[in-house]
Amino acid sequence: MNKVFSDTGNVLLGLYHPEDNTLASPAQFAEYTVILITEGEGIFHADFASFPFTSPVILFSTPQQSIYIKETKPVKYVMLQFHSDFYCIEYHRNEVACNGLLFNNIYIEPSLKLSQGELDSYLQLIRQINDEFKQPDPSDIVLRAYLQLFLAKSSSIKIKSIEKQKVFKDEKMDLFKQLLEENFLTLHKPSDYASLLAMTPNNFTKQCTRRFNKTPSQLIQERLILEAKKQLHLTRLSIKEIAFALKFQDEYYFSRVFKKMTKISPQTFRNTTGISIVADLSI
Repeated sequence: MNKVFSDTGNVLLGLYHPEDNTLASPAQFAEYTVILITEGEGIFHADFASFPFTSPVILFSTPQQSIYIKETKPVKYVMLQFHSDFYCIEYHRNEVACNGLLFNNIYIEPSLKLSQGELDSYLQLIRQINDEFKQPDPSDIVLRAYLQLFLAKSSSIKIKSIEKQKVFKDEKMDLFKQLLEENFLTLHKPSDYASLLAMTPNNFTKQCTRRFNKTPSQLIQERLILEAKKQLHLTRLSIKEIAFALKFQDEYYFSRVFKKMTKISPQTFRNTTGISIVADLSI
């Protein structure tokens, strides 16, 4: 186990080599979590969604997601975690293109299937990170460069894999995604979108689940909470101002809904993930 800590004692970067499945039960972390699975099969649970996987594969999780791995064949993995104070994916979006691709996307699976050659290159990178940790005075600059390379490499492979996938044509679900992005603040019921799409609720649910591996209700709720997390992390707006912007009746109701979905309060989420440096920049 290797870690870099902030002056206040928070973990900025961590590299873990669990001897068993430490994620067998639900866990939440303040850091971005990257799980490189070298052996085994199972189901990756992230909040209310689940994703089957077969090694070698990389799984991605955003801060304070509730995640766990249910094994179907014994898994072995390496876990890399980083805090946004150590590496801000929003600030470095042009270099790594991972925000909205590896993290913070409710429409695509938070996983990356690897070839054996790709796995070998990642394991080499992990060894380099591990070697730097073993130095008498590990360099933050070197570790940050390795992390950036890890994320940039993952983004590149993810983009290529999406381009190669033969996703069945589904104009209705493409339109639903567009409608959700335009109306998630005001339309909160699956029936609202089924009506706009001229579909029966039952057929809408079936097609949505087939396309996104999530029900319409899951996507609607996740989109609203994703926006709440962005506002908490990327702005200095107060909880009350964010609740108003998201069209909640008041900050107390917003806090109840947020905690129901994430298991923590908005203030706790902000305290643990911090406020991004881009909050003070013109984006």
